[in-house]
Amino acid sequence: MRDADFYDARVVEGTTTSIFLDNGKVEDISVDFSKGAGIRALCGGSWGFTSVDGSFDLDKSIDSAIKLARTMDNKTPKEKIGLKSAPEPVVENAPEIKKDPRNVPIEEKVELLKDIGESADVEGVNNTTALYNESIIKIQYTNSEGLDCEHELTRTGFAVSAVASRNGEYQVGRESRFDVTGFELFDENDALSLGESAGKTAVDLLSANKPKGGNLPVLLNPELAGVFVHEAVGHASEADLVLEGNSVLENHIGEQIASPLVNVIDDPTLHKYGYYPFDAEGVQSSKKDIIKDGILNSYLHSRETAAKLGGKPGNSRSQGYSTPVVRMSNTYIDNGESKFEEMVEEISNGVYLVGSRGGQVNPGEGIFQFNAEKGYLIENGEITSLLKDVSLSGNTLEILNNVRMVGNDLEMNSGRCGKKGQLTPVSDGSPHILVSNALVGGA
Repeated sequence: MRDADFYDARVVEGTTTSIFLDNGKVEDISVDFSKGAGIRALCGGSWGFTSVDGSFDLDKSIDSAIKLARTMDNKTPKEKIGLKSAPEPVVENAPEIKKDPRNVPIEEKVELLKDIGESADVEGVNNTTALYNESIIKIQYTNSEGLDCEHELTRTGFAVSAVASRNGEYQVGRESRFDVTGFELFDENDALSLGESAGKTAVDLLSANKPKGGNLPVLLNPELAGVFVHEAVGHASEADLVLEGNSVLENHIGEQIASPLVNVIDDPTLHKYGYYPFDAEGVQSSKKDIIKDGILNSYLHSRETAAKLGGKPGNSRSQGYSTPVVRMSNTYIDNGESKFEEMVEEISNGVYLVGSRGGQVNPGEGIFQFNAEKGYLIENGEITSLLKDVSLSGNTLEILNNVRMVGNDLEMNSGRCGKKGQLTPVSDGSPHILVSNALVGGA
């Protein structure tokens, strides 16, 4: 073995196709091919990392990473880093691609995207954009422990947005679908109806009321509840943030931190946008119960954090051939037993929040603020008037403990999660959830 405690290499080959339309006009078509590798070496308490692309000598790159790690360890010795052991992964039950998007002509993709954009151009809409993206990525992983494995993934998706304006006010409607699938995505989703929905949302929001705000009972739809569980709970459960002292969940393993109705799961084996058969360290993917019956059950781990804190690795991910970091995959609140109608009736007077327009969260302090796409008043147990520019904010642990009902209608939504300058495909989701008290305000 080379002069290192450990080393590994990820060779990544990928082809990405993107098409972007603005008001039906093709603004960009790109087909990019890339090949590169990310190589790590561990010496004592120091990691060395190198990345290469194009034409490269993998053995020389490994030697460079080892030299870097050895130099760092000699100059600034640190406590020796241990790695949790992990057996060789078995790549099985991979998603089946029925229609390889590479076999569909660019012209056909452009025409489909034009139709989607046109469907969003309902009366009152001023601007539409439509995006198509596909990627086929092959990953080969090897390490100094003798591991040698590979897999290939195809991801396909589209997004459409519409902007409506009146008297200087602008409102936006958005819809998207991304999945670990082929071009059959368009057989499984009515893209034209989704485009029309985006357009209608933008127009309807112009006439909506603004919320009065205050502490109210709220009903969160699956998309917004999914964003909450990803941003406020998922990131706080990432063990690298726990070790950095930047997680409100630090030192709470085994404690009741949420309503007993709450079960939060991260599962990269699901055939959703965040799927992977093994992670960036060659560890077999597996389902993790982050919160079980309201009790904090597990953090998400790399091999290093699992060795330090105790736990199961398998959540180390990277964008391309960047440095692996602890990341989520498909993160969701599991189904409960309540029906949507029962939850609306139970709230009596409150707010129903739908969709997400982003927001911000501090995982260390457990403080968050999310902007909903839209909201509705709930009056006397019935959904009434539409609300715009509405937000949800509060303390993560308080919200988790204020969950009073969990629906039986789990839905997942896809996107890309940013952390340490990297974006990775993820999904998040939830059934409808009823929170007895939360701060609602203007976005």
